[in-house]
Amino acid sequence: MGKIVSNFFISLDGVVESPDKWHFPYFNDEMGAAVGRAGQTAGAFLMGRVLYEEWSAYWPNQGEDDFAGFINNVPKYVVSNTLEEATWNNTTIVSGDVAAQLRDLKERSDGDLMMSGSATLTRWLLAEGLVDELNLMVHPVVVASGQRLFEDGPKLALELTREERFATGVLNLSYAPAAS
Repeated sequence: MGKIVSNFFISLDGVVESPDKWHFPYFNDEMGAAVGRAGQTAGAFLMGRVLYEEWSAYWPNQGEDDFAGFINNVPKYVVSNTLEEATWNNTTIVSGDVAAQLRDLKERSDGDLMMSGSATLTRWLLAEGLVDELNLMVHPVVVASGQRLFEDGPKLALELTREERFATGVLNLSYAPAAS
């Protein structure tokens, strides 16, 4: 059985939007190795429609090295009630009773369903009890504007399951839903 694992680069003030504008000064070999380890358990990639539209326009044109090779070939699931066609290699649209379909997908999966880049989808999945692991690479920067991971929604109790500090000051933290 697979897990849904949500991953974010996040600022101290909770911003996850546009990490390309603030994340790279903190990227080093330690972070690259951690990101690589996280991808080793991925059997599929889960994303929302907005990320799908951005990435499907970019990654198929990037060759097959490193992340491009992974993301272009791994099975991808796009949660959307508005996307009508998915043309990117190995992509399936998940719509309708999304929660039931994702529970079924987790049960049938040999690997984890990795996701990144969709705060809205992650908040919904957490509220539905579908996220098994939330990985946050907390960067020592205050971005001050942009979408935050937790802007609204129900109170969620999480349990810290792993912590690591990089030389850049980035904290690599893993959380699981707390037992109720």
